[in-house]
Parts: sequence; structure tokens; C-alpha cells
Amino acid sequence: MQDLPFRSAKELASLVRRKKVGALELLDLYLSRIETHNPALNAVVALDVEGARKRAKAADRALAKGKPWGPLHGVPMTIKESFDVKGMPTTWGLPAYADNIAPRNSVTAERMEAAGVVIFGKTNVPSWLADWQSYNPVYGTCNNPWDLSKTPGGSSGGSAAVLAAGLTGIDAGSDIGASIRNPAHYCGVYGHKPTMDICAGRGQALPGVLSGSDIAVVGPMARSADDLDIALTAMAGPDSIEAGAWQLRLPPCKKKALKDFRVAVVLDDPNGEVDREIQDRLQELATFLSKKMKVKVADSGPDIDTTEAHRIYIHLLRMATCGRQTDEDFARNTAIAQALPAEDDSYYARMMRANTGSHRDWLAWNEKRRHLQWAWHEFFQSYDILLCPAASTTAFAHNHEGNRWDQKIIVNGKPVSVIDQMFWAGYPGVVYLPATVAPAGLSPSGLPIGVQIVGPFGGDRSTIRFAQLLAKEWHGYEPPPGYL
Repeated sequence: MQDLPFRSAKELASLVRRKKVGALELLDLYLSRIETHNPALNAVVALDVEGARKRAKAADRALAKGKPWGPLHGVPMTIKESFDVKGMPTTWGLPAYADNIAPRNSVTAERMEAAGVVIFGKTNVPSWLADWQSYNPVYGTCNNPWDLSKTPGGSSGGSAAVLAAGLTGIDAGSDIGASIRNPAHYCGVYGHKPTMDICAGRGQALPGVLSGSDIAVVGPMARSADDLDIALTAMAGPDSIEAGAWQLRLPPCKKKALKDFRVAVVLDDPNGEVDREIQDRLQELATFLSKKMKVKVADSGPDIDTTEAHRIYIHLLRMATCGRQTDEDFARNTAIAQALPAEDDSYYARMMRANTGSHRDWLAWNEKRRHLQWAWHEFFQSYDILLCPAASTTAFAHNHEGNRWDQKIIVNGKPVSVIDQMFWAGYPGVVYLPATVAPAGLSPSGLPIGVQIVGPFGGDRSTIRFAQLLAKEWHGYEPPPGYL
């Protein structure tokens, strides 16, 4: 079965349950592929071969007794390095934590194991999870399987790379600045950024940290939208500290066909200019939906000032991560922020002001966000789904020189700040909305393009359902050349 490594997790679980392949056999297949392909990709950065083989053997024994563990019984799984997995390193790519070994599982690892997976490895990330490239001084640089000279994205870049290359069955990532969505787009796989707070993030943090962060979520990554649906069911729900007070009941999506959806499309924005090859591909999708599938499609977005919306996102994003500063960092950055000219509206200036802002300042920006949330709510009274880019370009060449905000990418033939792509991260992210990225085909240069499918608050099943139907009717995952 040449295509076995590229099957969806749902299909792999079915094969295991029907005893067409054993859990241990499947694990050893992926370990063999990692041995072959990972030296060039550097996507898998830690393995627990002994522990995984022990669990895979237990999975086979349980199945022999007619006692499957869950919907993903026996499926080998890798997970983003930032998630705690008992006995494995959690470093976030930081040398200071190079020797940190997790004493227990994260909630995500715990819940995915309850669904039946066999976690066997961890995947590469950028330092602090703070880049759209995945490289760090602990593990080095992760490469894109479609083109090793290019980034797989970040911060869940290793996760997307192993999925695309057929080195794992399923994975999980985290997202505050498109860290699930951007790698899925760059590598041609599926990723889901859930509605804020529906998946408990405990154990996806630096040692000793229990509280979550504004905007940040954890969510599934996979080779199929079916897998996103299964994994989200496994991952979602309150943490044990809140479980006595509330339960999660995501509304099901009752739509059976693409034509049942009311679809809006946004292809470009001045705050995050999109390369023509991505706009053209997403326009092909819009035309296909309208002409072939008889979907009601409108060129429309929420009634918001997108420049102001992007400003709100960047400010709240930088405030969300400002707790990482040491006292010395904070004092130095405060002095820098206070010395900035009032007219300086650069990204660096906005970042410094946000990094050192007061709680009163945060409350004012949060009030602005609340107005955005209501505008999106009104928008989704008329539409079920909004389609938009996940990023401004396809995967770009590795560039580790200088500050991120000074780096450039080429959009429509001209250099622009790589930070501009953050617009498409914050468009739905700052207002806590669910967004699924699904493969939309290849660019003329042969690199993956993803479409970002945004839904209303709690509309996770609808965005995933739309991705499932797209795979059936239009386009889905395809392996990169050289990995079959």
C-alpha cells in the first residue's frame, strides 16, 4: 500500500480497527519514513520510540480483546514541541529550557491519547513560537517538504511539514498569529484555529505557567478535514477546573452540500496586500462555487475599518505576549516607548507601546475589540462562511537575518514587510472566531495555496464541514513530490 503513510487519520484508524494493519506496524512505518526524510526536513526534533512502541503494542492487544480506545485507536501522532508530553522535552526552542522534561501530559496530549492515538514525537518550532519560520538555536531550521529552501511556516511549522511529507498520522498546534493556519497554507495541509477558549490550553506553555493568553488557542492539524472534526471533538471542552460549571455544546452543521452555504469572499486588503497568484486561485474557487455548485457568493466582508481592526489586533497581540519580558526588558522597553516620537506609527513603535502598556490601556483596546465583535456578529446574520487568504504569499525563502519586522517578502513584484501578512492572522483571530485552512491547490510555481474559511463564534463545525465538502467537490490534500 504505497499511499498508506498519506492516508487520513480517520482512514488509518479504520484500517487498524479492521486489522488490515497493526498499530505497531503503522508506527514502525512512520519511524522508518522519519529516518529517511527527516534529516533533510528537520521537522521531528524529539522521539520516544520505546514508549510509543509499548503503547502501540498495548493498542494491538486491546483491539484483539475487542476493546478499542477511541475513534483514533492506534494512529501514530506527533505534536508541536511546545505541548508537554510526559518524559519528553518542552523547550519552545529556547536554550534556557533545553533540559526541561515535562513531568506530565498537556490537556491536548491527554485528550488525544484518550481518543486512541500513539504519540511518538515532537515537531520543530521557532524560538518563543514567535515567527512565521520555524528555526531555533536548540533544534535548528525546519524546511518545507515542497521546497527545502523555503519555510514551512510557523510557529507550528514542523507539524505541517511532517503531515505534508507523510511522516505522521495527525498532529496538533497552537495559534495566536496564524501559527496553525499559516503553516497549513504553506505546506498544503489542513489546520483549524478553534473559537477562543473551547479547547483547554493547559500544558502548552513554559514551565510553571498555568494561565492562558489572550487570542491564543490550541487546535488540530491533519491531512483531511474529517480528521479535524474528529480531533476537535477529542480536544474541545473545559479544563477540569471549570468542568463542574459549564459544558461545551458546539452547534452541529446541518448543511449537506456547498450550495446550502451563504458565502462571502474577501481576496485582498490594503493592510495585507495579497499576491496575485493567491488571489487568482481563490477567485477560481469563488467562481467554481458560484457557477458549478450554485452557491450564493458575494464579494463582501464585515462592515469594519480594516486599518483600525489591524491596529487593534497588533496592539492586543503584543500586549498578550508582553509577560515574557524580564523586569530589565520591561524597564528598557518602557524607556524606548516613552522616547518614541508621537508621530512614529511604525510596527516597532506600536509593538513597544503595547509591550509596556497599562491594564487601563488594555481595557480601552479591548472595548474597541468588542465593537469589532459585534460587527462580525451582524455580518454572520447574512452569511454562513467568509473565505479569505491565509497569508499574502506562498512559502517564502528562509531568512534569519535581522529583526522580523525589518524582513521583506515579495508581493506582486515589490518588497513589503513580512509583518503585513499578520493582517490575515488577526482578521478573524482578534475577535476570537474559528477559522479552518484547507488546501486550495498549487501556485504556478508549484507551491501550496490554502483558503481560510472563517465562521461565526462557535461555528467550528460549519467551517470544518465546508472544508470537508471542498475536498469532495474541488480540491484536497496532495503529497509533495519526492515523498511517495
